Amino acid sequence: MKKTTILIADDHTLIRQTWSLVLNSDPRFHVVAECGKGEEAVELAKKFQPQVVIMDVSLPGISGIEATEQIGKISPNSKILGVSMHTQPAYAKKMLQMGARGYVTKNSSKEEMIKAIMEVYKGNKFICEEIKNILSEQALSGDAPPVDMNNLSSRELEVISFLKKGFSSREIAEMLKISTKTVEVHRYNILKKLHLKNTAALVNFINNNEPGFG
Repeated sequence: MKKTTILIADDHTLIRQTWSLVLNSDPRFHVVAECGKGEEAVELAKKFQPQVVIMDVSLPGISGIEATEQIGKISPNSKILGVSMHTQPAYAKKMLQMGARGYVTKNSSKEEMIKAIMEVYKGNKFICEEIKNILSEQALSGDAPPVDMNNLSSRELEVISFLKKGFSSREIAEMLKISTKTVEVHRYNILKKLHLKNTAALVNFINNNEPGFG
């Protein structure tokens, strides 16, 4: 039986090693490489042409969203499965727009993760139950998100995820390899799109109103 080749991109070493151990112990899979940065994921995808890429959305350097788009160009046969702590559907939608075939949260079980890998490998789309339930609850209750998160760009979503972790504009600039001024522009645009007056309002919004940023 030919094994499905997998590349794992996640900035947490323990998570990468754990998934490598789990998947390599399954006769259906073979982890060919793992990495912790977006640029490395692109280079390894180019080198190994893996059948499936498990891509963390929040990576240092270029984000998992950007890496997904780039891998789609250099390794078009690789099926990408987005993985994130974010339960906000906007992240899943953005990953799918960039070419990912599936999206699971880090709350997903091992069984759901393996099912997701199998489905995207077959060319099918897969969204985890947690995201589906959030979408269903919104639809059934008639509640729309307080703001349209889909208007945010992939870089703006990435900046928000770092702001949630308490990083300053200078620190975010260093991690994303962009200028501090550019980060400030992103912050300004985020406030404008979310109809918020200042950074304090943004922090309050992230902490209290959007569970997807937890």
